[in-house]
Amino acid sequence: MKKAMPSPPKKAIKFLRWFCREDCVEEIEGDLTELFLKQFIQSPGKAKRSFTWRVIKYFRPEFIKSFEANHHHNSVAMLHNYFKISWRNLSRQKMYSTIKIGGFAIGIAACLLITLFISHELSYDRHYKNGDQIYRVVRETTFKGEMGRGAHFPHPFAAALQADYQEIMQAGRCNSAVLFGAGSSEVRRADKLESSHEDKIVFVDQSLLDIFQVSFLLGDPENALTAPNTIVITDRIRNKYFPEEDALGKVLYLNNDETRPYKISGVITDFPIKSHFRYDFLISLADREFYRGEATNWRNDNYLTYIRVHPKADVIALQEKIQSMVNKYLLPPRIKAGRAEDIAWVKSFRFRLQPVKDIYLNVDEVGDGMKHGDIRYIWLFGAISVFILLIACVNFINLSTARSANRAREVGLRKVVGSRRTSLVKQFLTESVLLSLFSFIIGLTLAWLLLPYFNSILGKEMVFPWSTWWLVPVLVGGAIVIGVIAGIYPSFYLSSFQPIQVLKGNLSRGSKNSSMRNGLVVFQFIVSIALIAGTVTINRQMDFILNKKLGFDKEQVLLLQGTHTLGDKLSIFKEELQRLPQVTSASISGYLPVEGARRNNGGWTSEGMLPEEAISGQQWSVDHDYVKTLGLNIVSGRGFSKEMSSDSQAVIINQSLASALNFQDPIGEHISNYRGEWKIIGVVEDFHFESMKREIRPLGMYIRPSTRTVAVKINTGDLQETLQSIAGLWKDFSPNQPIRYTFLNQSYAMMYNDVKRIGQMLSIFAVLAIIVACLGLFALSSFMIEQRVKEISIRLVLGASVKSILQLLTSNFVKLVMIAMVIAMPLAWYLMQKWLQDFVYKISLDWDIFVITGVLALLIALFTISYQSIHAALIKPADKLRAE
Repeated sequence: MKKAMPSPPKKAIKFLRWFCREDCVEEIEGDLTELFLKQFIQSPGKAKRSFTWRVIKYFRPEFIKSFEANHHHNSVAMLHNYFKISWRNLSRQKMYSTIKIGGFAIGIAACLLITLFISHELSYDRHYKNGDQIYRVVRETTFKGEMGRGAHFPHPFAAALQADYQEIMQAGRCNSAVLFGAGSSEVRRADKLESSHEDKIVFVDQSLLDIFQVSFLLGDPENALTAPNTIVITDRIRNKYFPEEDALGKVLYLNNDETRPYKISGVITDFPIKSHFRYDFLISLADREFYRGEATNWRNDNYLTYIRVHPKADVIALQEKIQSMVNKYLLPPRIKAGRAEDIAWVKSFRFRLQPVKDIYLNVDEVGDGMKHGDIRYIWLFGAISVFILLIACVNFINLSTARSANRAREVGLRKVVGSRRTSLVKQFLTESVLLSLFSFIIGLTLAWLLLPYFNSILGKEMVFPWSTWWLVPVLVGGAIVIGVIAGIYPSFYLSSFQPIQVLKGNLSRGSKNSSMRNGLVVFQFIVSIALIAGTVTINRQMDFILNKKLGFDKEQVLLLQGTHTLGDKLSIFKEELQRLPQVTSASISGYLPVEGARRNNGGWTSEGMLPEEAISGQQWSVDHDYVKTLGLNIVSGRGFSKEMSSDSQAVIINQSLASALNFQDPIGEHISNYRGEWKIIGVVEDFHFESMKREIRPLGMYIRPSTRTVAVKINTGDLQETLQSIAGLWKDFSPNQPIRYTFLNQSYAMMYNDVKRIGQMLSIFAVLAIIVACLGLFALSSFMIEQRVKEISIRLVLGASVKSILQLLTSNFVKLVMIAMVIAMPLAWYLMQKWLQDFVYKISLDWDIFVITGVLALLIALFTISYQSIHAALIKPADKLRAE
């Protein structure tokens, strides 16, 4: 029996027939088969492998066939054709293409900037290798009907946590409080006389360096802060104080206190910009157990506590376990002291473990003294960026569908000669993607150019991520996706035209089928009006805050900082200041009605009150001239007097404390706090010493030293000369320390920087939204008027006035804006009402805010369409009808 001839691998033959040109495939297949048979005789296995490889080698441009199926062109050629036609259409309609691309570019630029901001805020504290194991301990309390939060705990708290709970690998503390001489201080080298001001100083445990995985450049990472009076500095500080020197072993002084030298034991890399824990000086806590007996003191809450848990620890269960710390450690000293108020407060403690990555964006006020972001702003700006981008997409959809009459003949002819709907959809989507790519390039350039301005408004240090691998793929992918999304409706809409209807002359479909287009215009102006209303509201609230009667005089009050470094010479310095003719008065006190000043909260009781009934309020140390210098208004009694020695045990209270203690006539009454008993000699009118997001709290002021700041009331308009006189006096007293000062009104305004920034950003985005919406409205009105030129000409011939033509052309757009106003105003009112809830003292949302907003939006819309409308109303009918 004759043996059958072997055949080449079928898959290889199938692949060859699929890609190879028809005029070559038979010849190539025959030659390859002949080679296969010859080689098969020698080595069957090698012949099959060789045959497959020979087929793959023929996969070259000259042998690839032009794929055709159902009269479709080669996909590469087709794509080239799509781009060519798209480019012709874009270049033919220059104005409308510019509006499309410009609107898209503005939306994309805004979206890119906001995306950078959101990415920047969300990336805080993400650099830790074991970040999912690092937590900060916080507490929540409900006391006397008020919810409170805190993050400070006693000195022994961290050690007890680590000892009692096996889930905790490490625990560490830090304190940046002024109480310890940290936070903000004057720093100098031991071998130099000049001091520099530094405000990133913190006391920490050695274990905290391990928890945060601090990277050392110099020094022993395991023992850098185990010894008392040792300090670790960042590389930035090393370069500032010890350029081209070995910093290890060198000594620094804080606040000119030569009794406590700090020896540099390590140099670390700078903390990342996107870290909530960002300090330049880390001082050992090793000797702090001797500070007021804190080693065994469970009542002084001075320390932030961080922990690192085991990788497999159940954090929720651990949270419940550490609740036992209340009864075991925190309650006994309170019970021993017999203070019922303290006991009740501590019993309300609920501990929570806060992941390190959530600390920066934590919106709950825990009073940690650190700089925070706000997750609510991320949601707000994220929504705004989406809306602006949607407005840009709406422009594209509106302009594309409005121009359907202009494209109808093209669609009809294409279908007549055999184009399928899928081919037309691809054509229109290609136009959309091409436009999106151009817009992305321009938008990217705009965002890059505007980023420095954006940074200055937000107070950030964001950079464009040019070097990241994902930037180009994400932008190109985004351009394609947005182009497809924006173009998908116009593509299916335009490709649905029936050839017979088009060729009969029914070309006005785009102008008649306007329901969706009108709805999209309404959507654009809803967003724009809501943003304008929000901007007006925030600006009014800001104006209200800065100009409201505060209860103190913030104008022409100079705040001299770092005056505690003068030591015993401070009182003499104050006296010399008051001798200057431009100075009305001066006061020494670190307690001021601005953010960042000292605060001391405690309980006030009157005669007959139980300890648990104590009124929580501020207890400020001031001097005799404090009331006069800050212009506080005494409503009852008198101020402090140097001539009356009894004033050393006197107190001046505010109206809130008098009311809380139920005093009808407080003068002469005695009240007590932890310092002792005080006689009330005066009552001052309530003044705002905190943000207007809080109510004015009870306050008592007594004569005690508090030396960090001197407030100087100036009585002259020549500030430059006054400042020179004060600076000269400062140089006489402290020649090696530069003078530092701010004005009280500036410090007060800084309390509301976040509100100001939100207002500025909303203003910018409102303007951008209006610009994008008006670009679309301008182009849309142009198309609508263009399609009604014949109608307008006939009306003019029949005697219509210019006024009636203007009304005809603008009435529909005015109606759309009015509908948008009706929808947007309740929405804006609700959103602004929610925002104003953060403020105890706030404006009322009066009707005029929304009237102003609505009229402004209407005027902008009318101005946008007026040019084309007036131009159309003034045409010469004969010229247009002759063309018809």
